[in-house]
Amino acid sequence: MSWQDNYEQWQKADLTPDIAEELAQMAGHTDDLEDAFTAPMEFGTAGMRGVMGPGINRMNIYTVRQATEGLARFMDKLPAEKKQQGVAISFDSRYHSQEFAHESARVLGAHNIPSYVFDSLRPTPELSFSIRHLHTYAGIMITASHNPKQYNGYKIYGPDGGQMPPEEADTITKYIREVTDLFHIPVIQETKLREEKVMHLIGEDVDEAYLDALKSVTINPDLIASDGKDMKLIYSPLHGTGKVLAQRVLQGAGFQAVRIVPKQAILDPEFPTTPFPNPEFPQTFDLAIKLGKEEHADVLIATDPDADRLGTAVRLPNGEYQLLTGNQIASIMLHYILTARKNAGTLPKNGAVVKSFVSTELATKIAESFGMTMINVETGFKFIAEQIEHFEETHEHEFLFGFEESYGYLIKPFVRDKDAMQATLLLAEVAAFYRHQGKTLYDGLQDLYKEYGYFAEKTVSQDFPGIKGGEEMSALMTKFREEEPAEFANVKVTRTEDYLTGIAKLADGSQEKLTLPKSNVLKFILADGTWIAIRPSGTEPKIKYYVGTQADSQDAAHKRLDEFEKALDAFAKE
Repeated sequence: MSWQDNYEQWQKADLTPDIAEELAQMAGHTDDLEDAFTAPMEFGTAGMRGVMGPGINRMNIYTVRQATEGLARFMDKLPAEKKQQGVAISFDSRYHSQEFAHESARVLGAHNIPSYVFDSLRPTPELSFSIRHLHTYAGIMITASHNPKQYNGYKIYGPDGGQMPPEEADTITKYIREVTDLFHIPVIQETKLREEKVMHLIGEDVDEAYLDALKSVTINPDLIASDGKDMKLIYSPLHGTGKVLAQRVLQGAGFQAVRIVPKQAILDPEFPTTPFPNPEFPQTFDLAIKLGKEEHADVLIATDPDADRLGTAVRLPNGEYQLLTGNQIASIMLHYILTARKNAGTLPKNGAVVKSFVSTELATKIAESFGMTMINVETGFKFIAEQIEHFEETHEHEFLFGFEESYGYLIKPFVRDKDAMQATLLLAEVAAFYRHQGKTLYDGLQDLYKEYGYFAEKTVSQDFPGIKGGEEMSALMTKFREEEPAEFANVKVTRTEDYLTGIAKLADGSQEKLTLPKSNVLKFILADGTWIAIRPSGTEPKIKYYVGTQADSQDAAHKRLDEFEKALDAFAKE
């Protein structure tokens, strides 16, 4: 159907008052109507994410019901015992998040599928934990993570606590697309579901179990007792779910001098202190830096609204604070894990670190220097979770650490997604480790560069908004594939890896098969060791460029990054 047909259907439907009012306000705004009603929201392996409002390409109770109906039909095909394991559901602080969570439970209830819904907002990693703790078959997380306030999203998790793998996600997507009438999806009233014990509320019972598991993240309690107890730490939940648990996590481990940024501890879906509640952006740390200077804090930590990503700002010798990149945070945490476990005699011979293949190679050097194995996987934390599951089945490796450059880290596998609560606890311990030596985290990072070389990475996003954004993204990826750039910034390409075809082309004309799953990603390896990767975002209308390089000094490495970024931009605009 055309967007006009879809729009007309919505005009005739018996909508909720707020959706009906928003739809009326859209009248005459052709661009908005076309974007909202032309095509349904994409449902990928990371679920769906979009602007809230009326329409098939918007987050609203009808598209949430449609997605849940797809999951329910998938579970209807399971053996009865698996279906009855049910679904755990959590949500963040955004507009409509709690409503979407409860609507999901109502749809599941119409299929007699039990749901276990948190009594208030909780972090995404706790949702992953709750699936494993309660032995549910699936999980639903209502969140748009670090997106602006206009967005919300819907993620589906599998029995292992990781995001649903591609094959199952594709099957669920097929069922979702079969639901063509969004306005007559069966739902059951909550009161009836509660009376019949189909819908259950969970909360402090799971919190206690999660907090108890988090105790295992601490490697050296004596270090925290001697140097962490009075170490000044500033924490910001960026108006989100981290507020529920972070202080309990830190204080329970022994970090007593923790201050929370007051204005950013308000659970406000407007995110009034920052337009982008993303801990990789400097502006999100403005209030934390102000408080940090007042307190002479050792380290500043911020987590995004669903508390799966962590960013940090570290004190410099001059008293100012500098943000670290996700790659830098991961490298310094990894080095500490391996050092502390080696000193404690608990470093396994078959230890493995898992990272996305667009993350820093500094971590590879660190892991290999300790005799550990580095395993690269496709972008998406579910692929790290798959490796953990594989290790447990085969005993081939013991999992030590997993990370993505996009500020996601996992230390202990009782969660199967990135976990900013774990990362907050470990990073505080790392800061105490360097404090014991009279150093800061910044000093520790400089030590790593001196030992392993000066690595630098950069991620650049190019936006493709609007109805034609998808076509423009596809055209740009096609351009890179068909024109096959031979060099960037006068440095020759020696190897081109196309993960869509599964083929690597070498400069001498030979080819090799790639082992990672097929995905729409290109990676160029250059003669000087620099690598460049290009991929469309799985959750936003963006193409992401990743560049990683190494040089003899930090300044030289960053200069090369700038040169490659300009070369990429020039090629894209040709």
